[in-house]
Amino acid sequence: METSPLLWIGFNAFVLVLLALDLGVFNKKPHAITVREALIASGCYISLAFAFNAGIYWFMGTEKGLEFTTGYLIEWSLSVDNIFVMAMIFGHFAVPRQFQHRVLFWGILGALVMRAALIFAGTALIHQFHWTIYVFGAFLLFTGVKMFFSSDEEQDLESNRIVRFVKSRVRMTETYEGTAFFVRRNGLLLATPMLLVLVMIEATDLMFALDSVPAIFAVTDDPFIVYTSNVFAILGLRSLYFALAGIIHRFSYLKYGLSLVLVFIGTKMMLIDIWKVPTALALGVTAGLIVGSIVLSLIKTRNDPAPEEDALADHAPTDYAKDRAGEGREATQSS
Repeated sequence: METSPLLWIGFNAFVLVLLALDLGVFNKKPHAITVREALIASGCYISLAFAFNAGIYWFMGTEKGLEFTTGYLIEWSLSVDNIFVMAMIFGHFAVPRQFQHRVLFWGILGALVMRAALIFAGTALIHQFHWTIYVFGAFLLFTGVKMFFSSDEEQDLESNRIVRFVKSRVRMTETYEGTAFFVRRNGLLLATPMLLVLVMIEATDLMFALDSVPAIFAVTDDPFIVYTSNVFAILGLRSLYFALAGIIHRFSYLKYGLSLVLVFIGTKMMLIDIWKVPTALALGVTAGLIVGSIVLSLIKTRNDPAPEEDALADHAPTDYAKDRAGEGREATQSS
């Protein structure tokens, strides 16, 4: 069933209104987002997603409604894994807490554009070349197994190729300049360390999109369902980060739950012409794996002390940025 162009236009207009309210009204002035604020915002975004899902059930039928529910749960769950990397990036670059929301806003905006491009490209490929669904399935199966056995060691971001490339090609200021990504000094346009953080956030989402976008094609190939479930999951990612960042250390088994979800979805895609797994069953398996891994994690870590706050994030962002900018200038001059 073709989705009306008016529905696409209306949905995207609604998203733009939400983004405008977020940046222009509720978070007009940079400030550190409290857990209470984050929980309220998360509750609002989740409520909007469920209200939209109810509309899908009512106007498009039970099957489409289940597809949206399953797709949203998959995308939301995989976005939680993204929070681990966001926390690592903000900690490594010592981004002041009051500036983190602004970086995530522009990061999410870029993520929406990238997801839309990947979704429409993926939909066109599957409709034109059915065999590509096996490629997606094999990729997800491989990714899930790799995630399951991957090490939990923190990555060295200073050796990251993207970081090294940006620092060697872009002149940067020595400190953060509020929420600005660029400033002009002595007639020269300079980037701030905030730009490097944004680039890393965008690169991270692109990496996760390569897993999460193919995953939802195991549930539906309806571009409207794929797109809207992705958008709702991404819109709530910022508030979810601020709500969970303080307790993310307790989700020790979540990685295994997510990896099993990817293995299940990849297998489902590869068997699609042999056995079509009912959407309700896919929803039950996905929910069971995610909820089970979270519950087991919370039980395992119930007596664990919270990690100490990263002092750099609150007290020494300028010194950290100065060191990084200095290294970038030296690399630029030597090149």
